Amino acid sequence: MSIAIVGAGAFGTALAVALSANGPVTLWARDIRWGRDNPRLPGVALPDAIRITDDLPTATRADTLLMALPAQALGGFLADHAALLDGKHLVSTAKGIDLAQLTGPSVLLSNACPRATVAVLTGPSFAADIARGLPTALTLACANAEAGKALQHALSTPVLRLYRTTDVTGAELGGALKNVIAIAAGVVIGAGLGDSARAAIITRGFAEMTRLAARLGARPETLTGLSGLGDLTLTCTSAGSRNFRYGQALGARQPFDSTTTVEGAATARAVAALSDQIGEDMPIAAMVARLAEGRMTVDDAAQSLMTRPLKEE
Repeated sequence: MSIAIVGAGAFGTALAVALSANGPVTLWARDIRWGRDNPRLPGVALPDAIRITDDLPTATRADTLLMALPAQALGGFLADHAALLDGKHLVSTAKGIDLAQLTGPSVLLSNACPRATVAVLTGPSFAADIARGLPTALTLACANAEAGKALQHALSTPVLRLYRTTDVTGAELGGALKNVIAIAAGVVIGAGLGDSARAAIITRGFAEMTRLAARLGARPETLTGLSGLGDLTLTCTSAGSRNFRYGQALGARQPFDSTTTVEGAATARAVAALSDQIGEDMPIAAMVARLAEGRMTVDDAAQSLMTRPLKEE
């Protein structure tokens, strides 16, 4: 099974490094002037087994394409290039919900490429850890069980362990929604509200994640796995998470690097719109959306959550 990664951000590049341990891998980037030292993954020289190209038709000759593009960029990319991808094994690595269509990347891929086999690769992972060869466990979700098994074997390495599920919706939503909760956890710490408050946000945020995922057809138990609880734990407790750092900056009322992709900010807005559409209460996601848009202060957000009606857990 030949493999190419479409997108040379930090995570796509890290996956290329990891998978090159199994054999040749193609890495497609819009700009390859950086040679074999990607500035998005500093300090990691790319192995010789990685072929870097800016020619998309060349990259998409591979059987399996890992779509390592930001969630909000995927729709536009598919509008231009779907014909090159159709009929392939397409594995989404994006963690977000599209603002325009209020759906996850797997649905965008399936709609644009109806003959493709679509899967999702998600779970607790930082690009730097993967690139350094540190042990990492991820979830591979594919509705086609046999295709999922083949992909599981092709994309696993001695230090990258994949667990398989057919619940694409649950795995994808776990990866998207945890970014929203990570921002909220960062706000709590940035505002100096303490670790007890962060634990409460993580716990109630997980309840929100599970509730929305179940409403959209996911299996609730999927959210207790790597793609939900596992990823939530990592991103809410580590400064290695861009979403957590963004939340910290919001909470501390400090500027944040606008060139850094923060998937959770756009996803919070998408979740707020989606929850209104289907009538599902998502107070933490709604709070994050308002904070990110500058429509609520941190003090007002804390008061809003603490004065909600008392109820059973």
